[in-house]
Amino acid sequence: DARAVPPRHRRDTALSRGTRPRSFLAMSLFARAAVARSAMRSLAATRVAQVAIRVVAAPLRSRSLLSKRFSSTGPSLARSDTFPKRHLGSNEAEQQEMLRALGYNSMSELIDAVVPKGIRLGRSLNIRQVPSESEYLAELRKVASQNKVFKSFIGQGYHNTIVPNVILRNVIENPAWYTPYTPYQAEIAQGRLQSLLNYQTMVADLTGMPVSNASLLDEATAAAEAMAVAFNAHRGKRTKFFVADGVHPQSLALIRTRAEPFGIEVVTGSPDALDYSAGDVCGALLQYPGTDGLVDPHIERHIAACKDAGAYCVVASDPLALTVLRPPGELGADMCVGTTQRFGVPLGFGGPHAGFFACADKLKRSIPGRIIGVSRDAQGRPALRMALQAREQHIRRDKATSNICTAQALLANVSAFYAMYHGPHGLRDIAERVHGLSTMFADGARALGLTVPHDTFFDTVRVQVSAAAAVAVAAEAREMNVRVLASDAICVSMDETTAAADVAALLEVLAETHGAAAAPPLGAPRAAHDTFGALARESEFLTHPVFNSYQTETDMMRYMYELQTRDYGLANGMIPLGSCTMKLNAATEMIPVTWPEFNSIHPFAPASQTQGYTRMIRELESDLCEITGFDAVSLQPNSGANGEYAGLMAIRAYHKSRGDTKRNVCLIPLSAHGTNPASAAMAGMKVAPVKCDDDGNVDLDDLRARAAEHKDALAALMITYPSTHGVFEETIQSVCDIVHENGGQVYLDGANMNAQVGLCRPGDFGADVCHLNLHKTFCIPHGGGGPGVGPIGVKSQLAPFLPSHPVVPCGTDETTAIGPVAAAPFGSASILPISYGYIRMMGADGLRAASELAILNANYMAKRLHGYFDVMFTGTTGHVAHEFILDLSPFKKLADVTEFDIAKRLQDYGFHAPTMSWPVRSTVMAEPTESESKAELDRFCDALIAIRGEIDAIARGDLDREDNPLRNAPHTLEDVTATEWTHAYPRELAAFPIPSLRARKHWPTVGRLDDVFGDRNVVCTCPPMESYGEGFEARDAATM
Repeated sequence: DARAVPPRHRRDTALSRGTRPRSFLAMSLFARAAVARSAMRSLAATRVAQVAIRVVAAPLRSRSLLSKRFSSTGPSLARSDTFPKRHLGSNEAEQQEMLRALGYNSMSELIDAVVPKGIRLGRSLNIRQVPSESEYLAELRKVASQNKVFKSFIGQGYHNTIVPNVILRNVIENPAWYTPYTPYQAEIAQGRLQSLLNYQTMVADLTGMPVSNASLLDEATAAAEAMAVAFNAHRGKRTKFFVADGVHPQSLALIRTRAEPFGIEVVTGSPDALDYSAGDVCGALLQYPGTDGLVDPHIERHIAACKDAGAYCVVASDPLALTVLRPPGELGADMCVGTTQRFGVPLGFGGPHAGFFACADKLKRSIPGRIIGVSRDAQGRPALRMALQAREQHIRRDKATSNICTAQALLANVSAFYAMYHGPHGLRDIAERVHGLSTMFADGARALGLTVPHDTFFDTVRVQVSAAAAVAVAAEAREMNVRVLASDAICVSMDETTAAADVAALLEVLAETHGAAAAPPLGAPRAAHDTFGALARESEFLTHPVFNSYQTETDMMRYMYELQTRDYGLANGMIPLGSCTMKLNAATEMIPVTWPEFNSIHPFAPASQTQGYTRMIRELESDLCEITGFDAVSLQPNSGANGEYAGLMAIRAYHKSRGDTKRNVCLIPLSAHGTNPASAAMAGMKVAPVKCDDDGNVDLDDLRARAAEHKDALAALMITYPSTHGVFEETIQSVCDIVHENGGQVYLDGANMNAQVGLCRPGDFGADVCHLNLHKTFCIPHGGGGPGVGPIGVKSQLAPFLPSHPVVPCGTDETTAIGPVAAAPFGSASILPISYGYIRMMGADGLRAASELAILNANYMAKRLHGYFDVMFTGTTGHVAHEFILDLSPFKKLADVTEFDIAKRLQDYGFHAPTMSWPVRSTVMAEPTESESKAELDRFCDALIAIRGEIDAIARGDLDREDNPLRNAPHTLEDVTATEWTHAYPRELAAFPIPSLRARKHWPTVGRLDDVFGDRNVVCTCPPMESYGEGFEARDAATM
């Protein structure tokens, strides 16, 4: 039997009990087809019967309820819109059916067998549950009403914007856009890949740079990443980085946080005073326009001086300003960073927003984050994918220059659509209007006898006043906020939403606070070209047809819909990506995100106007402490990797506070996610690997040896729990004890928290710090590659070292805090209501039930697939946790089939593949989550079992070893409807390998990507029309 290839790990486990399924290998292809047809007829008959049962059963249940309503016991007053029953994918009967398949009578029996008793919580969580979805929304409305939505003129990198309703409804509120994952399976992600390519093209055009990435977490993070690029480009030999006076304070503070572990000295001051003569400056950061509005007329000279000294010049800029200002690329800059927030993304109390990073061609291999590149598929058609050479720096582990693992894809898409909807002329019109209103305000302030020190500004005007605080109070009385820059200076920033009446009201405030009888009349606006002179932009931008073809709502709506049909999200089916927790993002959780009380608040608004946010944030922090067993939580980290960094920096600061300055070694198991060693390196730690045993657990003997070896230098251990191999390790408490005995702290990666909530708590079994992925366990959508939220929970000894912020207090001790790790004080605050709502609507029982069902679903699937595929790792009782790894390595020898072939073939079956080749090569790791129904689990298992049958047919010789449906997968609609079919297998097998696909199938829009071609021919902006050859119309070429 060719099936009997020795697996890498074979154990007599709970998953392997029972009769092994009969092999098809001895059958001919035709005999196997007959068996399959018979099975499908039987399956069809069963499904018809099931449908009939459901149709009949529904009225029976209704009659039962009706009789109960009029019974002598009285009617039930229970609410019908309780949330847990909507979130959990399987009902009680289906759960019992899965439990019986595993040999258990109850959920508690299964959990007792899976989760080690020594770490079990033993009580219910103390979480207040809101009885129903409608009551939750009503309650949250009251909380939101405590926020005051005043007109913001604060600026400082954040601006009001008008979100076009066509984008709001069709992207921000559309699960087809917010539920997909990062586009690792490019063939079923061409829609968002195209949109992100549009974003990169937009950024490249506006900045005048040839290369842009697909977004970063925020502007301050992008600036810090630019510093790291400059530092590493000089191989660490130049240790000073200059930050000009005009840089936003949040960016400066984050740069200081990032610089400290690398030993980089951050120098501040005027660019005119910077001395490059020592040759120790690796780079310089200039703000253009500056934080107080100045458009420095000498910026080109400053850039030239920096480059002449061999340093790299970074310019932080505003994309709207760059429609009327000469772009940094034309001025000679090496890198340009910023945020596209004002391109259609609400303020959201600071996030999430898409930061951008563009650079010169010579730096494209060093660019952090993800780059979308143009390649081709197996048939030679244009196709898009993430460019491998810079897709994720963290794949270099401890040699990485960045730990960026996610981006702000959804927000980048919003900004790209905003630019397309307005087009280059519309954007310039908005910029001219904003600038014109700013000149009207400046002229009015001067007419009042006040000093406006800068003559060249775009949207922000600095005014010297007698008492800035008094001006701010008077403005607030009129429901307006201005920025207090100094005791005698304010800044006022105009934006797309500003009207002439607002300018008049601001001038009235100045008149009132400076003893004037009345405000002066408004003057005429001035054009940007007249203001900027030699710095006025003359070059064209956004000339590609994609930015000039969709200015009507009909065209834009259809373009968005066209792109979304090319993508696979949770609206299409299960996305069983291991370690990614692709669970339901419920509508009730999502609705508050677009309420103005949450999304129209400036992050630096006065505390008196953000009481609703304060209450929600404190309650969410309290709930997360209760769930994790930690003493304090920071919500500032705006990604999981950023949470890792913040946690490790807290550990670093803790050791330094105790005088343990030599503790800089971080122990990391070999199975760890790539961000773990990358984050440790960024926190200034040296990585020491720890072995795993044959069962995938941390090797305790090796851990003891490594901990003893580094006893005087041990800073931390990073470990994921349940493990990255998908099991609850029985020895987790011993692991923590070993680290503590040797003076280290335990960092627990919370990527797999979805198996723990309500069952066990990291803070109870030995962890000192843990980051949580709110975009996994707590239902924030992945957005096709961001946003994410990665808060950290810590034990009391680490609480003094949680992140702070230079503008808004975060409740941390400013004297001990590590500094900010994100631009905004509470990170991506506007999406926190999603997790807040999930926790409150699920309650303690619902949260525990979610973890239990996630574990049940994974074990049920592993059981169903046993005999066809080998489950690589199980716990001591023979079970998996909430995810499991299938060993696919035997199929290479058996049929020359790889995990890539199986992943691509799953697309033909209408599914997204599980995680490939991580944490073990030649495997897939599947995580079903609690939100998927038993029917969907079975549908996926049926697909994998059918694919196993195809592998057997190859091994048997019934399918050609080279020309077969796995090797050629995925098959597009164009492929299977072509006039000529040259393959050795029928079209039907390619297109509809199982009959149910005729009724429901998601088609890949391109064939298998040619990654090698894409890496050798790096194209990261929308290609020009001539590259497509004749026969392509402009609009078609723009969308490939």
